[in-house]
Amino acid sequence: MTTTAQQLPTLLPDLDWVADPLRVGRLSQDFAWFSPVLKRDLAGKRGDIAVRPRTETEIRQVVAACATAGIPITVRGSGTGNYGQSTPLHGGVILDLSGYNGFGWVRGGVGRAQSGIRLADFDAQAKPQGQELRWLPSTYRSATLGGLFGGGFGGAGSINHGPLAAPGNVLAVRAMTVEPEPQIIELRGPEAMLLHHTYGTNGIVLELEVALTPSVAWTECIVTFTDFDAALEFADRFGAAPGLEKKEVCFLAAPIPAYFTSLAEHLPAGCHAVMLLVAPHSEDSMRDMAIRHGGAVSYRKSADEVEKSHKTLLEYTWNHTTLHALKVDKTLTYIQSGFNPATRLEQVKALEKALGGEVMMHLEFLRTKEGAFNCSGLQLIRYSTEERLNQIMQIYRDHGVQINNPHVYIVEDGKQNNLDPAVVGMKRRFDPQGLLNPGKLRSWYSADPAASAETPVRQTA
Repeated sequence: MTTTAQQLPTLLPDLDWVADPLRVGRLSQDFAWFSPVLKRDLAGKRGDIAVRPRTETEIRQVVAACATAGIPITVRGSGTGNYGQSTPLHGGVILDLSGYNGFGWVRGGVGRAQSGIRLADFDAQAKPQGQELRWLPSTYRSATLGGLFGGGFGGAGSINHGPLAAPGNVLAVRAMTVEPEPQIIELRGPEAMLLHHTYGTNGIVLELEVALTPSVAWTECIVTFTDFDAALEFADRFGAAPGLEKKEVCFLAAPIPAYFTSLAEHLPAGCHAVMLLVAPHSEDSMRDMAIRHGGAVSYRKSADEVEKSHKTLLEYTWNHTTLHALKVDKTLTYIQSGFNPATRLEQVKALEKALGGEVMMHLEFLRTKEGAFNCSGLQLIRYSTEERLNQIMQIYRDHGVQINNPHVYIVEDGKQNNLDPAVVGMKRRFDPQGLLNPGKLRSWYSADPAASAETPVRQTA
């Protein structure tokens, strides 16, 4: 008799299973609803049952049972992604690793923890030892380390250290294979990065070892401007200034600041805003630079004030910008863009001229994984139709700007098909039956005609 997903609690009664349909439905979703396209395409997709293991032994028991029965597994952390990474296309088990969240250690400038640890908790453990994470997404309070690795990019701090994919940021991964007798394998360096940003399709990440950076008591500021070009040039010049220490530089063109209702007193009507995390010893020079560009510092909080208020500007940057805007206007959506480091300001100004009003400019300044200073866009879009959305993305490409499409759920589509073939080889090593998040990695099926000719996994619904 074939085992179904719903029968697994009988086989493993001591585990924390979630069978309630409403709760399983919630655990089958992330923030894909930011995209009207994904909201439509993923409607009704869900797991059959969820489980929350808290130890490696419990994870191994679930994985072994699923591998033996051919049941799909979709790994999730806190579900703060935006691309439907944790939405199963073929039912099966939702493997919720948020309870597998132990902190390991900090040794010098390196830290290690289990994949389910929240980034805020990791930072809290590292700071007493004089260290902090190199990058914090705006969702850091709830996002997990494994979730960021599996489906994230970077965040505040990427202006210094680049995204997670930059060499030297992620040092090692401890991962589990999906087999009747699961193996534990430690991957280091470039090999570990073959599991990065693949939506959990080619290995179950148990622990991560990451490089850290000395902790700083960051001051948070908003600088406002009446002129688009002046605001942009200040953000770019401050971000690039090698002697001014910062962790975050976020450029928000009008009318985006108007969506931040809780900061309204600091954001004059019609302003363009630059949100900053700056080291205290660099603040005076930042203010001088802002004045020279016609800006005014409208908001300032020390690190102590931020900690006491539990309110940080980080939660208005990166994709929290999109979230705040959607709370005010649910018809908005967004795109993700990467500019040419050599011509970034010319590209931004040309696109603002071409699409201003329909596309609202939101830029995050960073280092590329190769080290060049650049900006990445999370532009807000006044959504009308999918056809027009695709036209806008093509206009960006026509200006030489890379689009990482946030309206698709296939790994290759989000990467413009620039997928390292070794990723598929890694999946063959860690997931020989193709049970991990099936349907999300197109190359797995094209690489194995026999697999693509058949149903990738046995349906369990």
